[in-house]
Parts: sequence; C-alpha cells; structure tokens
Amino acid sequence: MATRISARGLSKTFTLHTQGGTVLPVFADISLDVGAGECVCLHGSSGAGKSTLLRSLYANYKLDSGEIILHHDGGSVDLAKAEPWEVIELRRSTVGYVSQFLRVIPRVPTLDVVAEPAIAIGMCVEEAHGKAAGLLTRLRIPERLWSLAPATFSGGEQQRVNIARGFVVDYPILLLDEPTASLDAANRATVIALIDEAKARGSAVVGIFHDEEVREAVADVLFEVGKAPVSDALPQWMERKVAV
Repeated sequence: MATRISARGLSKTFTLHTQGGTVLPVFADISLDVGAGECVCLHGSSGAGKSTLLRSLYANYKLDSGEIILHHDGGSVDLAKAEPWEVIELRRSTVGYVSQFLRVIPRVPTLDVVAEPAIAIGMCVEEAHGKAAGLLTRLRIPERLWSLAPATFSGGEQQRVNIARGFVVDYPILLLDEPTASLDAANRATVIALIDEAKARGSAVVGIFHDEEVREAVADVLFEVGKAPVSDALPQWMERKVAV
C-alpha cells in the first residue's frame, strides 16, 4: 500500500496574546502514516486536538515542529515547510478538505459553488457542472435549489453542499472534519458510500467522525489523539481494524 501522508514529530501550541501570553499545549510529538485507499479516524476526547491536527494537515495552522510529507505523482512535499504558492497548488489538485461549515462567496449559485474546484483543475464547465449535479442529486439537494446561493439554505443543506464540493475532484488525499454531524440517516449513508468510493480509487482519507455508525463503517485505523506513545513504535499509537 503506497503511503500518501507521512507525518513525524508534529507539535502544536497556541499563544493567547490577549491573556498575558498564556501558552496552551495542544499536542506533542505526533506521528502517523496514511496509505492509499486507507481511512484513518482521529479519535479522542473533546479538546484532545483532533480538529487542530486535521487543520495542520491542511496547512491552516503552522506547526511548532515536525514534518508532513505528502506523496503524489511520484514526488513529495513537506507541507510544514511549503511556500504559500505550493500550498495553493496542493489544495487545488492533491488535498481536499470538508470543514464543518460552508464558506463561499455570497450570491454564487449552488451548482457553481460545487463545480468550482473541478473547473480550477482544468475540467470543462459542462463536465464540472454535470459532476456537481450528480453529487447534489445523490445528496438530496433538490434541483430547484441549484440556482440559488447556499447561504439561504438550512444547516444540513449547506453541509451537503459542502460535502459535494469536497468530493467533486478525485483528490488523492481527503481531510474530513465531522462531515456527517448534521445529516439524517439517508444522507449519512450517502457520505459513507462516497468515502468508500474514494478509498476504492486509492484516496487516503483522514477524518473526524463522532457518529459511531459512520466511524465503524469507514475507518481502517483509529488514531488516538492526545494519547502518549509507550515508545517510538508507530503501531503503539494506532489501532488497526482487523477483519474477522
């Protein structure tokens, strides 16, 4: 199994400059590997640093130390040291991210919001709109809403638009931050199917899934965030699900 993400020695603190420079440690000396076709679930108690770790893997947060080697197309980049233009390029074609909240330009129609990442990598508008329409249909967003801006939608509808946008490109690496948190059972099942299809294509998936049903369905590895390792051996950090 080819490795897509190799992270070593990741440490992160936050400094509260408005609170007298108080330093809050989040995590220290974290290491993990994620292979092609594998889903790693970040697990742990609230406040353990799961979302911070996921955002660090997307370069939203600057690490205090460590390296994040992303492997794709026969090359590799250390995301922790990447220049801003490199981060933009990686996000365009290699790393997809589904956050908990949809952030888009106001008044842009939903179909265009979903199709935009595909158009950005060179897909023709017609094909991108077709793929976006297929995802919106699978996620039960009625066609009558596609011409409207998603800012007018309910929270659950916005989350489904967010998911469609995240899956419109076949990213080699997918980062998912509670993608099913506000979804009903039918749409949770659709998201599980989308993740399984991404894994079958060889995507490496890292996600936070508080829904136990979803976690059990998609996770190949449970990675305990905030749990100190017994030694430097990576397997003692990671619990791999074994088929019986």
